[in-house]
Amino acid sequence: MSNPIQNRYEFVILFDVENGNPNGDPDAGNMPRVDPETGLGLVTDVCLKRKIRNYVETVKEDAPGFRIYVKEGVPLNRNDAEAYVAVNADEKTIKEKKKKQPDIDQTIRDWMCANFYDIRTFGAVMTTFVKAALNCGQIRGPVQLGFARSVEPIVPQEVTITRVAITTESDAERKGTEMGRKYIVPYGLYRCEGYVSANLARKTTGFSEEDLSLLWEAILNMFEHDRSAARGNMAVRSLIVFRHDSELGCAPAWKLFQAVNVQRKDPQDTGPARSFQDYVVTVDEASLPSGITCLQMG
Repeated sequence: MSNPIQNRYEFVILFDVENGNPNGDPDAGNMPRVDPETGLGLVTDVCLKRKIRNYVETVKEDAPGFRIYVKEGVPLNRNDAEAYVAVNADEKTIKEKKKKQPDIDQTIRDWMCANFYDIRTFGAVMTTFVKAALNCGQIRGPVQLGFARSVEPIVPQEVTITRVAITTESDAERKGTEMGRKYIVPYGLYRCEGYVSANLARKTTGFSEEDLSLLWEAILNMFEHDRSAARGNMAVRSLIVFRHDSELGCAPAWKLFQAVNVQRKDPQDTGPARSFQDYVVTVDEASLPSGITCLQMG
């Protein structure tokens, strides 16, 4: 892998949903997540990381160094076991190897970081494989995301749907259609804020410039290969990146996030927004502290 990144970053993602459910809550019948105090819609960081992982898996197809650790249908312990094979250890020999090689735990963590893109990016808890003191450790990744929150309150709608294909023979004798329900958000513009630590990249995972470029690409395209009837029309509208000219940064993150403003194009319009064109996005670059470069993508 190439050298770790040398600059700290913060970023803002703006994405929207039209007639879809961006992130259902399984504890609420899969309704779109809503902050009950404000009515603002929510999308979890876990949901967005899943989209990024899926995109990387799609474009890299398990290329060396770009495999995905957290993926559907693959037990985590199966991947953990590969690291022990790589250092020629197992549950019978690991204790003795640790006596002879005190740094073997670090060797195993480095192997996991080098082989799995999402570990190198987001980190991972790899302590579930604990048989005979076997585990791959816990890694805090340099890239972190917060929850996405809608710019304005959303009003989830419950839509009744029907189908003509009946499930069973007995049901077919009694009825001609079956009823169902789905939840949608007619329109919502969401904002997510994220962080990239060059310090953690250097000290822990080796997250590189190549990895960073792939991260931006994955964010911009995370909905393009993830279409479904449930999610409606989702798109990343803008990715605003703040680059510090040093590893530890030149300004607090909140000052940079404060420079990004999303407002209604017509301040007198109090009706519900129904498209991205109802908003205007501005970045107050004049207020940015010295040592900060703003890049707008998308």
